[in-house]
Amino acid sequence: MLEKSEAIVLHALKYGESKIIVDMFTRRWGRLSFIVPIPKSNKSRLKKQYFQPMTLLEIECEVRQRMSLQKLSDAHLLTPFVSISVSPEKLAISMFLAEFLYHSLRSQQQDDPLFSYIADSIQWLDVATEGIANFHLTFLMRLSRFLGFYPNLDTDGDYFNMREGRFCEQVPLTSGILSPVEAQMIRLLMRMDFPTMHLFRFSRQERQRILDVLLQYYKLHLPDFPEMKSLAVLQQLWT
Repeated sequence: MLEKSEAIVLHALKYGESKIIVDMFTRRWGRLSFIVPIPKSNKSRLKKQYFQPMTLLEIECEVRQRMSLQKLSDAHLLTPFVSISVSPEKLAISMFLAEFLYHSLRSQQQDDPLFSYIADSIQWLDVATEGIANFHLTFLMRLSRFLGFYPNLDTDGDYFNMREGRFCEQVPLTSGILSPVEAQMIRLLMRMDFPTMHLFRFSRQERQRILDVLLQYYKLHLPDFPEMKSLAVLQQLWT
């Protein structure tokens, strides 16, 4: 039976001469992969531009649990973007987030709050007019809450144990420990949200170091998390 769901495009890969494989995170079923024919005319219901990373869609399909590639019956834009495709900064951020989510949500099951967080965040970015330099940092910090390793708010100390996700008074005999200076970065990130993140001023070097710490934090909690190909472009933004 055909059913509908909201979906977020994470990744698209050309398959042969006439098809693409599209990975999406759906509100109804979680992470799914689809085999999609490449449209030969503008009249096709499945338009190629629908499958750009982080696009928000409403899709229609019949999900078969034993199939690794689902067949997509229909799709249309849920919320057309206004500025992401024409802003170099926003486009770089969205490409980075799509790659990051593609790797971090590999086997993600249905999770309505997580879906809402991602969809609401990308829509916030699209309509923002200024102050987005810390968007990706704020997004990653808050995303960790949904994935189960947000820093423990009930702990205190000058150091931060990334493996255990908690602050501590003394340096434990293990790797993955942030110094007091870098532990303070985690505290700052925990205070930031999208409306207030513009109040936190960082140099490009400081922002890059914070991002490096966040990526290291994720790699400690998500097995086989790879190097990010889109990171180099993101690091060139905001002097």
